[in-house]
Amino acid sequence: MDHNFYDDGYLTDILKSVKSIALVGASPNPSRPSHGVMGFLLSKGYHVIPVNPGQAGKMILGQKVYGHLGDIPERIDMIDVFRASEYLAEVVDEALALSPRPKVLWTQLGVREESSAVRAEQAGVQVVMDRCPAIEYPRLLGHHPVH
Repeated sequence: MDHNFYDDGYLTDILKSVKSIALVGASPNPSRPSHGVMGFLLSKGYHVIPVNPGQAGKMILGQKVYGHLGDIPERIDMIDVFRASEYLAEVVDEALALSPRPKVLWTQLGVREESSAVRAEQAGVQVVMDRCPAIEYPRLLGHHPVH
């Protein structure tokens, strides 16, 4: 897949179909982009699970933080990645080790690493790179909650 362009229908289908989102790189700091995006996703009715080893066991926006994807005791539909591009291979390793696997790997603005995206896609995971769901959601779905 060409990760420079995504069809609006592809993005809309993802945003409408996922319910649980693991947010990798979640921050308790309100000035961090991940904090704002997590709050936005929660406000739209998604179940958001923050992932951050340094914050494991604490709470961010009322949600329990897990240290790693593999520590989350429930099914994850989508992983939203707020980590630098060089960490994406590690996130994909963790994601592909999950059972069941998440349906979607979504990386935030500026997060791109083609070989990791290809590995995820070859394992049947849909990939969106270098996009922000808090930008795409209002653009594609307006202000209505999806659930």
